[in-house]
Amino acid sequence: MKFSTSKNLKKTSLNALFIIMAISIFSSCAKTDNTDITIAYLRAVNASPSLATYNAYLGGSLISAAALPFAGSSAYTSRTAGTYSLKFTSGSNTESLFSKDVALSQNTSYSYYLINKPGQLDGLLISDDRSVPSADKAYIRFINLSPDAPALDLIKTGTTTSYATNKAYKTNTSFVAVDAGTYSLDVKDTANGAVKTTKTDAVFAAGYHYDIICGGLVTPANDTERALNLQVLTIK
Repeated sequence: MKFSTSKNLKKTSLNALFIIMAISIFSSCAKTDNTDITIAYLRAVNASPSLATYNAYLGGSLISAAALPFAGSSAYTSRTAGTYSLKFTSGSNTESLFSKDVALSQNTSYSYYLINKPGQLDGLLISDDRSVPSADKAYIRFINLSPDAPALDLIKTGTTTSYATNKAYKTNTSFVAVDAGTYSLDVKDTANGAVKTTKTDAVFAAGYHYDIICGGLVTPANDTERALNLQVLTIK
């Protein structure tokens, strides 16, 4: 009888230990999850169609590792969800050239695009769905950021395969899954099908997300303004 009681006590003690360990692990995970979902992420992209470079500041802190050239992007920076002042300065001066308050929601990633010409600078905030439903696919999104361009389509060169249709200035598609590989892409005028610009070497790797930005100007005023072009940016 004493031997049986001893075994029962040991069994009870082990069960209690396992329960305590399980509670501790669960509590630890819960704290981590609760902390993580309060964070928002933001990257800044220079899509202004000029030769100028810009530094980006969020909440007063510099978030660009170097002044961003045209089609240059900062890495994602993390912040507690909330509203922050985002400002852009020249590459050599801290005086604001454009600023905007941005509201960042928890557990969400964003891209902010500096757009339009110097003196007329504007911005566009887009949320980024960086999920990867299929690891063997790449994910692309088209954005029309050319101030004087008409509504545009994005077409695989020499085919009828369309990735975007009738996208006006400051509008974009959601991410579309495509096979990994190298593509030639045409940007066409939605109204008449005329090819406005082409990129022949767009490379998409499986598991990655990409911005396909139509930027620049249909009619540049001088050699300090960039002509219409197509840029592919890896989102990371």
